[in-house]
Amino acid sequence: MASFAITTDNNGDLPLTYLKEHNVGLMSLTYTIEGQTYDAFHPMDNHAFYEKMRAGAMPTTAQVNPEEAGKVFRETLKEQDCVLHFAFSSGLSGSCQSAMLAAEEVQEEFPDKRIIVIDSLSASLGQGLLVHYAVKMRDAGHSFEEVAAWCEENKLHIAHLFTVDDLFHLYRGGRVSRTKAFIGSALNMKPILHVDNEGKLIPIGKVRGRKHALDDLVRRMGEQITEDYDGIVFISHGDCEADAQYVKEQVKSKFGIQENLIHFVGPAIGAHSGPGTLALFFFAKMR
Repeated sequence: MASFAITTDNNGDLPLTYLKEHNVGLMSLTYTIEGQTYDAFHPMDNHAFYEKMRAGAMPTTAQVNPEEAGKVFRETLKEQDCVLHFAFSSGLSGSCQSAMLAAEEVQEEFPDKRIIVIDSLSASLGQGLLVHYAVKMRDAGHSFEEVAAWCEENKLHIAHLFTVDDLFHLYRGGRVSRTKAFIGSALNMKPILHVDNEGKLIPIGKVRGRKHALDDLVRRMGEQITEDYDGIVFISHGDCEADAQYVKEQVKSKFGIQENLIHFVGPAIGAHSGPGTLALFFFAKMR
């Protein structure tokens, strides 16, 4: 048995098979589409979700609440003495605050046990990548304190580069103005965005055309990694797997990086970024 438990929420977009294989606990944000509410344990099929968005459905999401977080912590502490939890960026959601409130309450009930909540300042498989590093360290025998300290010290090295295919969804989420969304769509402009050191979503560029946007993600990655980079690359997509495979091959060709994980941008984030989102995550010199 592992020396301590690792938990996260479904904004980390790690496949359920990964979580099960690596013994990672999960708490869930919910999402509602066409009047029906789903969560990570009772999800809608990802492709079906994005097809509904393409047809005009506008989903909404709700953060992890303290009650749900407390339930996960209590159940986990029945088996383990320590829990290391990775929360969705506080710059994008209140889920981290909910987890911290729950951890404080549960610790009072289990005074001999420990919970550390890490504000990942990350999203999607960026958050998932930080969890992945924690899993590898735990399984290599590092202590609870060592893993928690490393993750806090290095979380701002988890780079997020992504683009979207339709600016309308960013407009709905308040990320771009109506005018920019309209003009950008008319000119086929594709934004390049990242998650900054405050865990917020920030536009950092724009290019014309989808392929140029995908190539620009890889180009920017080359500016942010070390010359001898040998880490894993995570890629998430909003129901555009062919584009994810294209980016994977570009990363392999340009940098020799073969280890990767490709998965959907889950509905909890995809509700705000839309179909056609493509995101690239890696360990960087800086974000």
